[in-house]
Amino acid sequence: MNGISLVNVSKSYNGITALSNLNLQIASGEFVVIVGPSGSGKTTLLRCIAGLEDIDQGELFIGGIYSNDIKVGKRPVQIIFQSLALWPHMKVMEANKFSNLTLGLKVRNWAVDQIQSRISKVSKRVGLEDSLHSRFPQQLSGGQQQRVAIARALTTDPGIYLMDEPMSNLDPITRVNMRQEIKRIHKEVSATTLYVTHNINDAFAMADRIVMMDEGTVIQTGTREELKSNPLNEWVVDFLNSA
Repeated sequence: MNGISLVNVSKSYNGITALSNLNLQIASGEFVVIVGPSGSGKTTLLRCIAGLEDIDQGELFIGGIYSNDIKVGKRPVQIIFQSLALWPHMKVMEANKFSNLTLGLKVRNWAVDQIQSRISKVSKRVGLEDSLHSRFPQQLSGGQQQRVAIARALTTDPGIYLMDEPMSNLDPITRVNMRQEIKRIHKEVSATTLYVTHNINDAFAMADRIVMMDEGTVIQTGTREELKSNPLNEWVVDFLNSA
């Protein structure tokens, strides 16, 4: 079970509210896209789920387990940042050394043959050619870097993936292709995925359900068809029509 539940969650920074009494339920296996303007609290929400930020008030449950006090790195989640956060001084893959794809496994004391087997399977799943393993991130295209970031998240098989605007730097054609790849991988690994974006077209293309956020709280949730046929207010209409 990889569901997520947030109950009356609030978070502030120096007196400025980022999340305000937010309630949200994510079912196990769902692909949920969170949309909203800049400053609406989308990234803060992901960081609170990942454990990168402490929740000021409210409760977080992951897989039915109260998780407010579970430290970052101990939660069954992996986050893919907008910057992708690849290690520039490490190659994509070196089984005997620390590299972008092996770091998470080596700190867990996996044997070299186990690492090679795991990385081989993950690389094939995301379409990352073996010929790219010896390169550094700066020697890769934007789409290739994206595949490395996804592969790295898949190596430890956490079950929950948090994606924060990971396609913002891709060209339009690559972006469309990566939408399809991300959704395919999500289904193949039976993951629960929260994907944050301000691009409503990404939500239309990938989401099982769309969560619309503004000013630190959830405004409305639903499928594309539900939101379009029964928008809560003019703000929802305007945001949907921005596609």
